Amino acid sequence: MPIAQAALDWYADHARDLPWRDPSAGAWPVLVSEVMLQQTPVVRVLPVWREWVARWPEPARLADDTPADAIRAWGRLGYPRRAMRLHACAEALVERHGGRVPDQVEQLLALPGIGDYTARAVAAFAYGQRHPVVDVNVRRLVARAVLGDAEPGPATTAADLDRVAELLPADAPTAARASAAFMELGALVCTARNQDCTVCPLQAECKWIAAGRPESAGPRRKPQGYAGTDRQVRGLIMAELRHSPEPVAADRIAAVWHLPEQRQRALESLLADGLVHRAGTRYALPGRVEASSILDA
Repeated sequence: MPIAQAALDWYADHARDLPWRDPSAGAWPVLVSEVMLQQTPVVRVLPVWREWVARWPEPARLADDTPADAIRAWGRLGYPRRAMRLHACAEALVERHGGRVPDQVEQLLALPGIGDYTARAVAAFAYGQRHPVVDVNVRRLVARAVLGDAEPGPATTAADLDRVAELLPADAPTAARASAAFMELGALVCTARNQDCTVCPLQAECKWIAAGRPESAGPRRKPQGYAGTDRQVRGLIMAELRHSPEPVAADRIAAVWHLPEQRQRALESLLADGLVHRAGTRYALPGRVEASSILDA
């Protein structure tokens, strides 16, 4: 399998030294890393991940604390609902699996907040199993090298999984390492913009290079802005609540953003997501009861 072997040889020399890749890391730290890395770059995840696994080295330790503790420790990673889902996941691991992260994809999928990608990633990277682990970096790499397309489709499909599965070596531990190598190549070399094909180990096999690196036929997606969006206002409200050990009065919430209508819309969305709990005229991060009622809904 020339593509997999070329990726593995490159990975042996160029893989980033990330703590969750250490063979002794354990399944729980791997699971935490995969949830944190969703839509978030490694450089931002590293310090938060280290704090999390030092404070909560196993699911039972996190389950003993509250969802508010998890959200505070999440800091400014973004998409803080992931923190609440991780807390619920820890509780489920304690209740269903004795505090151990299961090694079967079906059992992983049954946990709160664990989707198809994360379940396969944990099974592969924590337990050395043979599964196609397909994120946007892998889809882009395979679209170029195998199909000759500049960009992949907008979402992972069954065909994407089949194509990656066909590239994986038969040996399970080697296949798991190949999955990590594909992801690393897509993240560091075969990037969406400014890719450097001259150093890519797949250049001899790549159909996109052979075709002259044609431009994508589809419309270019513009990067999503942040400044002035509801997401920014949500972040400001969450920051105010994270920094307060007590419920926050409405006037303090009002002070975080100058546009009342947008501020209220952001606040209502946080309440609907279960990330904020209303206590009379004050607001706070969710306790165990409030979070459970939202996550079970």
